[in-house]
Amino acid sequence: MAPSPEERFASIAETQLRRRGVSTGTGFGRNPGLRITGKIFAMLVRDELVVKLPADRVAELSASGIGRPFDAGKGNPMKEWISVPSKAGRRWPAIVEEASAFVAKGGRQARG
Repeated sequence: MAPSPEERFASIAETQLRRRGVSTGTGFGRNPGLRITGKIFAMLVRDELVVKLPADRVAELSASGIGRPFDAGKGNPMKEWISVPSKAGRRWPAIVEEASAFVAKGGRQARG
């Protein structure tokens, strides 16, 4: 049986909390979330993983059907936040790692 979204997020949080600078807290509102150096990078919202990534990465993940831009209930999707449903739960750990690295760098894309 697959883990519930809460169990999956808790497992990811346990791993992330071993890293320097990572703490728990709430995301937007009262949603359980993860922060790095005080900045939110991942949260669980309505059984979906929501993470902060570069806008072009959000567009890429959306186009591939993995997720969709996150709307915090204001009718306007946020360009640097993506919501990934539990059906893509196997991808959650890697996506959270990606979000953590992005936010740790100040929310700036690596230039190559």
